[in-house]
Amino acid sequence: MRRYATLKLAAALAGIGLAQPVLAQTPSGCENMQKYLQERQSIVQSLNTASKAKRKLTPQQACSTLGKLVNNGNETLKFATANQDWCQIPPSFIEGMKADNEKASTIRGQACNAVKQQAAIQRRAQRQAQQQQQGANPFGGSDSVTGGPMRVPQGAL
Repeated sequence: MRRYATLKLAAALAGIGLAQPVLAQTPSGCENMQKYLQERQSIVQSLNTASKAKRKLTPQQACSTLGKLVNNGNETLKFATANQDWCQIPPSFIEGMKADNEKASTIRGQACNAVKQQAAIQRRAQRQAQQQQQGANPFGGSDSVTGGPMRVPQGAL
């Protein structure tokens, strides 16, 4: 019962950085959970810092950082599920982690979709700029057969 309460308290305190002394009492092999939670905390902290800054995250940065968060969540869930009995991880922690990871995955999908849309818009703009540089001539100012400049016919006119 004490270990259950210790891990539950550790999971609750992981968000505020007080988990290290509490998790010192965890069973052997459960230290990885602390590593995953600390990594997750640093990723969330970087997201919070970026959202409070004057310069917001670009879609590329958000997609990358949220990808790290989702990957961390997947690894944490995998470890927590596999070691739930040994490390005495409460089912409520795993359920909360699943819900949190699903939200992060949804937001990551939106950010990565914005990156794809932004890239498509840039490609379209580059194509239009190239077409405008070439003018209205479908051959772009050159002979389509030889690839050279347009030639004036030689001989009697």
